[in-house]
Amino acid sequence: MVTDMLRIGELGRATRTKVETIRYYERIGLLPPPARTGGNYRAYTRHHLELLSFVRRGRDLGFSLDEVRELLRLSDDRDQSCAEIDRIARHHLIDVERKLADLATLRTELRQLVDQCKHDTVADCRIIEALAPGV
Repeated sequence: MVTDMLRIGELGRATRTKVETIRYYERIGLLPPPARTGGNYRAYTRHHLELLSFVRRGRDLGFSLDEVRELLRLSDDRDQSCAEIDRIARHHLIDVERKLADLATLRTELRQLVDQCKHDTVADCRIIEALAPGV
């Protein structure tokens, strides 16, 4: 249950984010610094929870910190066109599709190496041969 104020550990548990990562996001300005309690604990609000949830979801989708920062900035003006947000997402999608194609190629190459394994000796191992530089 989320109360009005959260300590850093509670915010971390609520968003599945490590405390060190939350502090890092504060240091780089991705999250605004929280108020402090009388005991000098960080006191996070629902706004921090929403921002950090947004950041986490963006990171889970593979957006860079700079892209997440820009998406957060753009999300502040609810009446503007979403063309720039779309541009960022489309660019990221192109990167994801390129990585998937690279992984598919890698899978094919690795599958061929594994399929060539005859379970002989290491001296005859095609996998080791493929990995060995210039041998």
